[in-house]
Amino acid sequence: MEKEIKWCPNNIKKHNEMECINFLTYDEVKKAKEFHESFPQYSSTPLTELKNLANLLEVNTIFVKDESYRFGLNAFKVLGGSFAMAKFLAERLEEDISNLPYERLISEDIKKKLGEVTFYTATDGNHGRGVAWTANKLKQKSVVYMPFGSSITRLNNIKAEGAEASITDMNYDDAVRLAAVNAEKTNGIIIQDTAWNNYEKIPSWIMQGYGTMVLESIEQLRSKGIDKPTHIFIQAGVGSLAGAVQGVFSTIYGKDCPKVVVVESNLADCLYKSALAKDGIPRFVGGSMQTIMAGLACGEPNTIGWEILKNHSTAFVSCPDWIAANGMRILGNPLSGDSKIISGESGAVTLGLFEAIMKNEKMKSLKIFLELDNNSKVLFFSTEGDTAPDKYREIVWLGKYSGE
Repeated sequence: MEKEIKWCPNNIKKHNEMECINFLTYDEVKKAKEFHESFPQYSSTPLTELKNLANLLEVNTIFVKDESYRFGLNAFKVLGGSFAMAKFLAERLEEDISNLPYERLISEDIKKKLGEVTFYTATDGNHGRGVAWTANKLKQKSVVYMPFGSSITRLNNIKAEGAEASITDMNYDDAVRLAAVNAEKTNGIIIQDTAWNNYEKIPSWIMQGYGTMVLESIEQLRSKGIDKPTHIFIQAGVGSLAGAVQGVFSTIYGKDCPKVVVVESNLADCLYKSALAKDGIPRFVGGSMQTIMAGLACGEPNTIGWEILKNHSTAFVSCPDWIAANGMRILGNPLSGDSKIISGESGAVTLGLFEAIMKNEKMKSLKIFLELDNNSKVLFFSTEGDTAPDKYREIVWLGKYSGE
């Protein structure tokens, strides 16, 4: 298996720069944050500063947004699914989402108006659990399909939320197609964090939901006297999360937006390959995509996210599994004085890459290109905890997938 890190600058000609992010303005994303705040389970997740790691890697500061605390679900994904589901119900009720906080959405009056709704989705684990959890909380139904090779633990966690869930013999992208077909057959609704022709409204709502995490991080940084980071490293599967992070920061900071580095698994690097082509046309990656970064094992870009990333992001990086494994070990075994962060495979790849850039001579060209130095204030989003505990211990305790 290839073990080299590959990267390319974003040399795609810009067009439609502002139009592609206009749904991720502060005012629009704030509606999602206010909806999430209406849940009794809501609290802002920690933004952890790793001062000693920053000193070791010779940058000013390192901050990690730790999503393992989100709604007790060990991952950020519920932010997107829950807001999209609420927006769908609001549209069906012909009401504004601002008038439908959680307690009103679960009221008997609203339930009578809505009837029974079944939400369909495909997932590597975290998104499906978030959809199942939200459907359960909103007293609705959910059906979840998982790709071949998915974790049994993740499957059981989804079933525990009351969903009808199964592992298919398909890859992620084919499981998405299965969910879409079955939703249409049964008059259900598909809640998917990727977009395709004639399916863009719900993915855009999901991306707005992810904005809650971004607004929290900005508020937390400002409370520490930091107006904005200089660099953001963000992981990508289909590119919904990466597009949301890039989009919100771009609408808030404009030309002063931090440099954003988009990071993928080398077995599912559709965005990197799309950027490498330089023509702005998205490329697909097929096959089983059996990376340890299950949440990033997606081979077909979200069309909305890709528009944002190709117009605004700084660079694209394709990483082998050992980079994610190193990131997990670094976060889980911190330097003395730094806090421990339990981060899963998809959550830790960005920190693993950053350590390689700062310490590995082979990565010097990327370090220079990004202008990483002792003035850099770097933000990471650890998007999941140990959502597959056996795999987490296999990597962090037993050293699997180590070294170059």
